Amino acid sequence: MISTLTGRVAALSLDALVLDVGGVGFAVRTTPQALAEARHGQELTMHTELVVREDSLTLYGFPRPEETEIFRIVQSVSGIGPRIALAVLAVLSPDDLRRAVAAGDTKAITRTPGIGPKVAQRMVLELKDRIGAPSGEASADGDAAPALAADAPATGPEGDVVQALIGLGWPEKAAADAVAKAAGDGASDAGALLREALRRLGGSR
Repeated sequence: MISTLTGRVAALSLDALVLDVGGVGFAVRTTPQALAEARHGQELTMHTELVVREDSLTLYGFPRPEETEIFRIVQSVSGIGPRIALAVLAVLSPDDLRRAVAAGDTKAITRTPGIGPKVAQRMVLELKDRIGAPSGEASADGDAAPALAADAPATGPEGDVVQALIGLGWPEKAAADAVAKAAGDGASDAGALLREALRRLGGSR
């Protein structure tokens, strides 16, 4: 089991990074927030979870060990696999999720693409005694502005960000609308577009 990796960031994409560890490049799937914080050439430690399937080996990793633990625990809920568990962490921090579970706030949980009310209720029931108590204060994301209708951009950073959001589970139109609004507010590079689009999607779902 690979539990941690420490190495140099050799490549970054919108859904993964490549960590060069002693000359071996490990592709690590992670959250948009972690990717936005990473820099090419940076020395980085990722706390990892290897997901084994019949036809694939996929390494998921996070900068903080509690994120890896939440990623692992969320997958214990019936019907939730690694893709949705990763989407949960893209929308909710560990403490945000703990607060939602403790309060039975299924609406907050259904902000995650791929999770409807029934699955959110199941998460509350199955995680309440396992996920731990929240610490600190609730994060202040502010109110999300209403999305503007837009066609999905085909090329450039906006198109790349739309495709990354679709990969996390959001519908194409919702992803394109959020990216268009983020671009209209001045975000231009892929990292800034992704952060702002996620904030809007998370707040308005």
